[in-house]
Parts: sequence; C-alpha cells; structure tokens
Amino acid sequence: MKKEVISKLDIYKIKKPEELLQYYQDWTDNNKYNKDMVDWNYTAPQETVSVLRKYALNKNSKILDAGCGTGLVGIELKKYGYSNIEGVDFSQSMLDLVPQNIYKKIEKIDLNKPLKLKNNIYDVVMCVGTFTYGHVKPHALDEIIRLTKNKGLICFTINEGIYEEYGFDKKIKELTNNKLWNVKEFFKSNYITTKDVEAWLCLAEIIK
Repeated sequence: MKKEVISKLDIYKIKKPEELLQYYQDWTDNNKYNKDMVDWNYTAPQETVSVLRKYALNKNSKILDAGCGTGLVGIELKKYGYSNIEGVDFSQSMLDLVPQNIYKKIEKIDLNKPLKLKNNIYDVVMCVGTFTYGHVKPHALDEIIRLTKNKGLICFTINEGIYEEYGFDKKIKELTNNKLWNVKEFFKSNYITTKDVEAWLCLAEIIK
C-alpha cells in the first residue's frame, strides 16, 4: 500500500507560491521553523553533507546551497571545514534567520525560474528539502546542472511523496540517458524522522 505522505505536514497541501511565502513568514516567527526541525528530527542536512564529504575532498570547493532556508545545510557544511558557500532561497523571512558567517553571500531567488547566474561557476550545488510538495519542480535540475562545472557535484533530496507524482523519476532517467551526469549515490534516506517522511537522496557528477 502506498504511503500517504501529503497528509503528514500542513505545508504539503499548499499549492500557490504566495501562500507558501506567507506560511514561511508565520513559520519563522520566534524561530519556530528551526525548533520544529529539531523536534521533527529533520536529518536531511546531516545525511546529504555526509554523502558529499565522500566525494568533495577539496574544502575550498565553491558551493551553492540552493533553497538554503535558514542555513541548516550551510551550518553542517561549515562544521566539516567547507567555507566557500553561497546561499539562495525564495523566502526572505527564512533568509533573515540565517546565522552570520555561514555564507559568503545570500540572495533571494526563485529556483523555479531561470537563474541570473553564469554557467559553470560552482564545484558543488546542494539542493536539500527543496524538491517537495508545492515547491521546486524537476525542470530546476537543468538550471542547477548549467551552473555546475564539468565534474562538479550536485547533491539533493526528493520528498518520497512527489518523486513520481511530479515526474522526478522521469527527469533523473532523462538526465542519465542524455549523459548529462553520472549518478554516484541514490538511496532512500530518513529525511523527517518523527513525521515518517523519507526522501530519495541523490549525488551525481556532472558531465560536460
């Protein structure tokens, strides 16, 4: 029987971007978002950085944290000596909670739209907790690949509930068939433990 994921969290039911921004606005009041991530045992930042560390051996790698939210992935990266990190997110209220000295710069960007960033500028792109209900769609992977250097790495999670529904399964197959990347890791990870929501975790090396 297929797991009913959409009912696990209220945010999963939101479809419109403006409603999503309002939700984040409310969620960040009194640091509630970060507290919830601790309470829910949101493990995606630790899991993705743990996988990345096996492949990104250069601590000076230029890293983009795409959909950085309040900086949880950046904090984890910094813990292991990565310091050349930039962050983007579409919610200003989330960016306002990012701690100082984690990112070289942060910017408000909608990942569903074409990005005003140059080709081949990042060694690594992280996209964690962003491919989920009502958020970023599979086409964003094309832009992420565009920004990433040849032999660069992208590491991302896909909420298990949208993997097929949003067409991520087809997109991953398409990028593999077109030899745009070489998938090194792909497995089901814990993600939001206390809510019983898992995610597919992928790490791929870009081919250009």
